[in-house]
Amino acid sequence: MTQRTAAAAKFRAGLVQMTSGPDVAANLVEASRLIRSAAADGAVYVQTPEITTLMESERAKLFVATRPEEGNPALAHFRSLARELAVWLHVGSMGVLKSAEKVANRAFLISPEGIVTARYDKIHMFDVDLPNGEKYRESRNYAPGDTAVVADLPWGKLGITICYDMRFPGLYRALAHAGATLIAVPAAFTVPTGKAHWHALLRARAIETQCFVMAAAQAGTHPSGRQTYGHSLIISPWGEIIAEADGSTAGVITADIDLSLIEEARSRVPSLTHDRAFSVVHATGPEAIKAAS
Repeated sequence: MTQRTAAAAKFRAGLVQMTSGPDVAANLVEASRLIRSAAADGAVYVQTPEITTLMESERAKLFVATRPEEGNPALAHFRSLARELAVWLHVGSMGVLKSAEKVANRAFLISPEGIVTARYDKIHMFDVDLPNGEKYRESRNYAPGDTAVVADLPWGKLGITICYDMRFPGLYRALAHAGATLIAVPAAFTVPTGKAHWHALLRARAIETQCFVMAAAQAGTHPSGRQTYGHSLIISPWGEIIAEADGSTAGVITADIDLSLIEEARSRVPSLTHDRAFSVVHATGPEAIKAAS
């Protein structure tokens, strides 16, 4: 391996953990402070959490504060910041106005030249009634995407997902088969589901895809009273947690990503080469079981 190749096989990733609120300008100031902190610590890829620029549950206020992508001042700010810091800046997601009725929950990958190189609209909508009485109807305000995205980074291919997507393993398998070696899962996870499933699901997605998983999170108590779980994570292709934030405060975590660990994991358990087509049979009795065997 040449010196240049060896250097390209490693990079430092930084994850920004936030407690976003309903004030876009204030969120931009806080995001910028934390992005700068990650870059100062040597991160050349920096990821922010889901809904970085605005956490607003009231429909009318959400639509007043949200702008289309074209001419969006928040996106222009992030593009300028990526250029200034010479980093790959991954805005985990921000609301983008699609119509008078719907917003897209959209991720942006921005190059060190300030160019948007990839966009991804969250595919799976979080519509749920939790046992503690909390209700979420993401589909009321947001339009789901319908396209999975793998983007090029200097160190490998990045599969882009957002939060609730993590409960749909078929998406991650598809990203791995499309060449992803790194997977992003920026999120705003609730506390009850976070305590039960956050670590388990993200480790599972890393293990089954044999990719690095990087998940920047919202954390703490937001101005609306909503609480998010935090615990931003960077996980190796073997499922090991190599960096973790706390559960309640804004901040930054960084980790050195060694891409040689991907090939090591995939050679130890080459499951990505063992997929097989199969059918599903509803066995209702001895004859059905015999027919299926």
